Amino acid sequence: MRKLTMFTIMILILALALVACGGDDGGDSEEAAPVGDAAQGETLYNGTTIGSASAPGCVTCHSLEEGVVVVGPSHAGVASRAAGYVSGQSAEDYLRASIIDPDAHIVDGFTAGVMYPNYGSDLSDQEIDDLVAYLLTLD
Repeated sequence: MRKLTMFTIMILILALALVACGGDDGGDSEEAAPVGDAAQGETLYNGTTIGSASAPGCVTCHSLEEGVVVVGPSHAGVASRAAGYVSGQSAEDYLRASIIDPDAHIVDGFTAGVMYPNYGSDLSDQEIDDLVAYLLTLD
């Protein structure tokens, strides 16, 4: 009886270890939340200059009011629109790419070469994550 009990305990320990490890069940899962801090991203967004080169802050060229164009497109509702701009690209990936390489995808009605091109090198990865997290709150 003692061997059976010890065997059972070992099986239970092994089963618990496997459950604790988790793993991919192959099913669809929701996209992971962005790693950035949306509150910090909002602070960056609203700064008149950002980054190591004191580049123009987002608010200097983008409005948060629907239909209001300053220089670039309004960011009102950008989180909802971003997922549909490039087929197969998530809103988070689209927004990140738009910050790092602003001429990769130009919104209809706007001109390439207008947005400051060096945010990818002037901002830290964390600052970019923070901006993306904030932009994802703008539904």
